[in-house]
Amino acid sequence: MDNKSGMININDFDPNGIGISGNLFGLPFDENTSEMIIIPVPWEVTVSYASGTAEGPKAILNASNQVDLFQEDIPNAWKLGVTLLPINEAIRSDNHKFRLMAANYIHWLEQGAESQEGERFAAVPGIINQACEKMNQWVYETAKFYLAKNKSVGLLGGDHSTPLGLLRVMAEKHPEFGVLQVDAHADLRPAYENFEYSHASIAYNWLKIPQVKSLVQVGIRDFCEQEWRLAQEDPRISLFTAEEINTSLFNQHSWDLICIDILSSLPNKVYLSIDIDGLDPQLCPHTGTPVPGGLSYAQLVYLIKKVVRSGREIIGFDIVEVAPGPAADEWDANVGARLLYRVANLTALSQGRLHWGKGVK
Repeated sequence: MDNKSGMININDFDPNGIGISGNLFGLPFDENTSEMIIIPVPWEVTVSYASGTAEGPKAILNASNQVDLFQEDIPNAWKLGVTLLPINEAIRSDNHKFRLMAANYIHWLEQGAESQEGERFAAVPGIINQACEKMNQWVYETAKFYLAKNKSVGLLGGDHSTPLGLLRVMAEKHPEFGVLQVDAHADLRPAYENFEYSHASIAYNWLKIPQVKSLVQVGIRDFCEQEWRLAQEDPRISLFTAEEINTSLFNQHSWDLICIDILSSLPNKVYLSIDIDGLDPQLCPHTGTPVPGGLSYAQLVYLIKKVVRSGREIIGFDIVEVAPGPAADEWDANVGARLLYRVANLTALSQGRLHWGKGVK
């Protein structure tokens, strides 16, 4: 045992055997011995369609023990110290409380915002915005604490509103960087449904951060006219819609060439944000707002590897909107866990914490 952490020493751990129950990927690491910290954020207060994403971090943790650790391109990937922090029960409790309030308000809006109920709901947006800012501040403080210890930091949602605090920390650490967003939705709506920190407003809020020099959106296939106009008018935004990508593929352009085009809009430092609904919904059927189409798992991993091979550094990442299905159906969590393992390893590789295997080009 490691005397400091109480964990099995890495030299005594068998990556081919049974993992450690309750640990991310069954690996023998905790927050002290890990090089990478994953912050779970069980939050979905402003979701406007189906719920369930708040349970994503726990479901992915449970599914992660089924992930085989060997990666043929990064054979020592399992040696990266990575851990998922415990669920913050105060955040979970606030999510339940404010989710009900927001849901009632959204229902009122959908019913036409009848004036006789106006006084009852007038204060709700302010209350929800304050609660979301409190969550953002907790993410910010947590990420800042671990970054100061020279840890790499990722985030596991929850809905797509959750990583704003992490981006704020990255802006303090890096003078400029780009955001690579894989998503079905543009998330460029200002204060959607009067919620400043709506899951549908996260990209709009990123653009308020001066250090974000480019926003590259990939796989977008569900957006409103207002979002489309903003994407055309703001020179920082490069929009690669699903229709545009598919048209290129149907005209016999390779995915490799499309990835090169995507990368051309990214600076040397990249923050990676993956909404699981950016993938084909067969891979994430229970996500909150699924949309037909989307990237394959292989396409997404290839794109991320292309970022790393280009010499760019992934400074941080989030994976959000994974919503577990019925108890007997662990498919969404399974996909989320496997994606998390690959993203964590490729992020570490871009930061020099891991290295390609011999002969890998």
